[in-house]
Amino acid sequence: MSAAAPAQLTLGPLLYHWSAAKRRDFYLRIADEAAVDTVYLGEVVCSKREAFFEPFFGETIRRLQSGGKTVILSTLALVTSAHEVAAIRERAALGLMLEANDVACLEVLGGMPHVVGPYINVINEGTRDYLAAHGAVRIVLPVELPAASIRLIAAGAGATAIEVHAFGKQPLSVAMRCYHARSHNLTKDHCQVVCGLDADGLTATTIDGEDVLTVNGTQTLSHGYAVVLEELEDLRAAGVAHFRLSPHPLDMVRVAELYRALLDRRIEAAAVAASLRTMIGGRPLINGFLHGREGMAWE
Repeated sequence: MSAAAPAQLTLGPLLYHWSAAKRRDFYLRIADEAAVDTVYLGEVVCSKREAFFEPFFGETIRRLQSGGKTVILSTLALVTSAHEVAAIRERAALGLMLEANDVACLEVLGGMPHVVGPYINVINEGTRDYLAAHGAVRIVLPVELPAASIRLIAAGAGATAIEVHAFGKQPLSVAMRCYHARSHNLTKDHCQVVCGLDADGLTATTIDGEDVLTVNGTQTLSHGYAVVLEELEDLRAAGVAHFRLSPHPLDMVRVAELYRALLDRRIEAAAVAASLRTMIGGRPLINGFLHGREGMAWE
């Protein structure tokens, strides 16, 4: 990687529904203490959640910026109503860069500079180039891509920065149905926002009792925590400039410290893995997609 494009850490959008006070305190600590360069702020999963945090939204942006963080506003991964389109327009009017996670957001932006989020499938050079020609200054690649594909896409990206998921449960899909509500015998329209009961999502198991996925409202994520560790240097050399940490109810300041030390070559990947295993308890570390295998595998 050239000296002109040093590797940066980003904190992805919070995918879970935490109380407004908990979310505010989380971001204020991130602003003051976390070794991250960029923070993505905004609702990705369900528009019903947005109103809860709205009273603290402006304050949180200001604190993050005063802490030296670049703030990018994330948008919904599944836009289904005129009201949600209007909300994107309101966010765009704030003057901050947006992360587009649905093509409806691309329509609203109309070629304005933006980040393409991981929910828009960029899996080849043609899609990369099309989006770059229409305003994408950064592309966050889908979590399912193997390292070989990431290297190819990053190699010819030019001025368009490439970002990859480096820590946290992998977002796999977003649906019209709310599985979280269904698990409580509720409908999506009358969900009572029960997703807020599970700060790290609701574990889904197979009929054999194996923990396999995580349910988060309308979203499905991996059960294990995907990490980029041993592979990080190879991806940096290929031109990946941004590495995303996904927020969880852990000490994310410590997670950022570990990754910053790894990027700076002050700690070995094995030591980072050991620390992360302690932090996440009994949940597995996974990296299968990166190696062209099933996502829940570990190499």
